[in-house]
Amino acid sequence: MALDLGIWTIASVVVGFLVLIPSIMGLFGKNKFDVNGKTVLVTGASEGMGRSVAVQLAQRGASVIIVARNVGKLEEALDLVKAAASNPSSQRFQYISADVTEENGSERVIAEAIAWNNGQAPDVVWCVAGSAHPSIYLETSRSIKRQQMDINYWSCADMAQAILSEWLAPGAVGKGGQKHLIFTSSVAAFYPLAGYASYAPAKAAIKCLSDSLAQEILLYGADIKMHTVFPGTINSPGLINENKTKPGITFQLEEGDPGLTPDDMAAGSIKGLENGEYLIVVGFLGQIMRAACWGCSPRNNWLWDTFLSWIIAIAWFFVPIDMDGKVRKYGKKHGHPSTYPKKN
Repeated sequence: MALDLGIWTIASVVVGFLVLIPSIMGLFGKNKFDVNGKTVLVTGASEGMGRSVAVQLAQRGASVIIVARNVGKLEEALDLVKAAASNPSSQRFQYISADVTEENGSERVIAEAIAWNNGQAPDVVWCVAGSAHPSIYLETSRSIKRQQMDINYWSCADMAQAILSEWLAPGAVGKGGQKHLIFTSSVAAFYPLAGYASYAPAKAAIKCLSDSLAQEILLYGADIKMHTVFPGTINSPGLINENKTKPGITFQLEEGDPGLTPDDMAAGSIKGLENGEYLIVVGFLGQIMRAACWGCSPRNNWLWDTFLSWIIAIAWFFVPIDMDGKVRKYGKKHGHPSTYPKKN
């Protein structure tokens, strides 16, 4: 019994230490995302998480360009961003009204940003623009499926090509300090639920694009860091719109996720960037979902991420059983999806 107790005590200490590793490294590590004096461009920044990101980066000393379609919302957001400036005399702020789903929208945004920024490309580009249209797949029009890919994937892919063409131009490599390109995906890319079949594939494609670009950028010898953020539920105006079309089963499967405010999601994401993380999640639920899906992506912390993936590999055997069981039960109770009340 004494020997067993000793083993469990040692095991508890080891596990506790592993759990604390991310916090310890974040506490003593150098800030790897210092935006003070830098120019940052944020898409989807007129409301929600994008606006919170812009405000919090202004608080850290960045000059910020916010991008969205609605001029009225952009003007309101820009006032908030300006008010958050830590050095109002040196920081500058601008908005660009643009639709980043348009084929040449990203090129125009970068061109306007460079012109405003005294001929220099932004130091950081953060693609936050995106939206979900949850629905039963067979009840979803092809136009909505394509719209979901446009706003959630092509908005990132096109922006990446536009800004990397500037950062990786022959005469630009190695000049102007470190750059950061940040995509915003979703935890739905790790574990897509029923109702997100038109949304999750676009978010998963972002991760593949990020992994490929992180490797391809090495060809240029440039100091460019790729990151992808995977938010969970955000209690924002976007969620209100999502809930209008969200199937009942999707509500049920998500009931364990209380969601975070845009400010909290932005703060957690920025903290991950400051810690130098590559795949960034906010909260332990996000860590669990990420742990099951690392694949060949670069780890944030090899020891912690590998340990967690071992544990989740066991737990993940039971999670699909539970979730799939809920879907089957829902189907038996509510009948064929074609009979569900239509949501517009």
